[in-house]
Amino acid sequence: MARDVDLILVVGSPNSSNSNRLVEVAKRAGVPARLIDDASVIQPEWVENVRSVGVTAGASAPEVLVEQVSERLAGLGFTNQRDLDLIREDVRFTLPIELAAVAPGGRRISFH
Repeated sequence: MARDVDLILVVGSPNSSNSNRLVEVAKRAGVPARLIDDASVIQPEWVENVRSVGVTAGASAPEVLVEQVSERLAGLGFTNQRDLDLIREDVRFTLPIELAAVAPGGRRISFH
């Protein structure tokens, strides 16, 4: 995404290492990036002379916050929006064998 935009907004908490890493990666790619808690903090001057804005989110950021950022950007004139599915997530976490052995009924549990 960094190759195609002039600014990246990362929706996430300042104490989220994942969100901060996304900002770092964008900046390392040469794109200005800002970490934002929600749409209310977006300042119109941030997007002056900006043709395109990329929006991404930390792992724990609720989707509703991303939608609100999208709406705020539309209100600032960025009406030609499109979703990019760059990475399809299918992460599975299984319990370590030691914990799986003591899980109720001896079941193995995975979280999707």
